[in-house]
Amino acid sequence: MAMNSVNTNVGAMVALQNLNATNAELSQVQTRINTGKKVSSAKENGAIWAIAQNQRATSSSLNAVRDSLQRTASTIDVAMSAGESVSDLLVQMKEKALAASDTTLDASSRTALNEDFKALRDQITKAVNNAEFNGANMIKTGGATMAALANADGTSKITVAAQSLALGGANVTVGAATSIGTVTTATAMIATIKTSITNVSTALSKFGTGSKSIAAHLDFTNKLQDSIDAGVGNLVDADLAKESAKLQSLQTKQQLGIQALSIANQGSSQVLSLFR
Repeated sequence: MAMNSVNTNVGAMVALQNLNATNAELSQVQTRINTGKKVSSAKENGAIWAIAQNQRATSSSLNAVRDSLQRTASTIDVAMSAGESVSDLLVQMKEKALAASDTTLDASSRTALNEDFKALRDQITKAVNNAEFNGANMIKTGGATMAALANADGTSKITVAAQSLALGGANVTVGAATSIGTVTTATAMIATIKTSITNVSTALSKFGTGSKSIAAHLDFTNKLQDSIDAGVGNLVDADLAKESAKLQSLQTKQQLGIQALSIANQGSSQVLSLFR
């Protein structure tokens, strides 16, 4: 049996509890709309927030991986460009050596060919020394071997070995002081340059393979990062269309709750009618 009391208004307490619950839910929906997230802090859902935060860390680390891959790709591109110039210079040097091997040449013509040959030879050194990107040169003597980051933990790397294209090295066997001033030296130089051209072509093919590997892994890293970001969004992003509909429902519920509380509060005043 319900008791009429001015000390305890059960109806008002129930109405207040319901109104407080509605207000709390309304506040949560407004936060989701403001932030665009259904889980914006560990307080809301600790497990989901922790998973999302770990994935955000992975995605952020992949930015460093992308930077490393792009920097390595640029360094290889510079080395390949310089290497192609070296190969072109060797082709021109072979032409000069072949011309100088002609026994019918007069002294002035042989001297001119020799000067051209030496100019081309010295240009190789300039090309090799200037093939630098971000302080790294992959084709000079003792050049830098590039090791690009391949994963977010830094435990895997893609390595592209340096290839020395300096004069007198393993690939370009033409010496830094060689010339074609005589028929004998010019004839011997033809075979030397031919070997150098073959070696340089092999070195450039290795750069090309490394460059393709870097490009492929960069493409994979971009896709992986996009997938991780999408996964984080699936975990924490709010469905704003759903939240908008829920907001309108809660606002109506809040207004009804206020009216219910007002009615319940009027109940105790009705006790006065008993004493009139």
